[in-house]
Amino acid sequence: MAHIYSKGWYIQQLKSAGISKHQQRKLETYKTYVLANLYRIHVEAKKAAP
Repeated sequence: MAHIYSKGWYIQQLKSAGISKHQQRKLETYKTYVLANLYRIHVEAKKAAP
């Protein structure tokens, strides 16, 4: 279990949403702020859409 809003948490959330790579790179190679932006774009946007 990863701490909420940590790098591991973002990776876990993105993978559960079906995203394992971004621009042909594994998520684990990105910094936390990049993962946070990807999370906002892909996961939170889908939750907010009716």
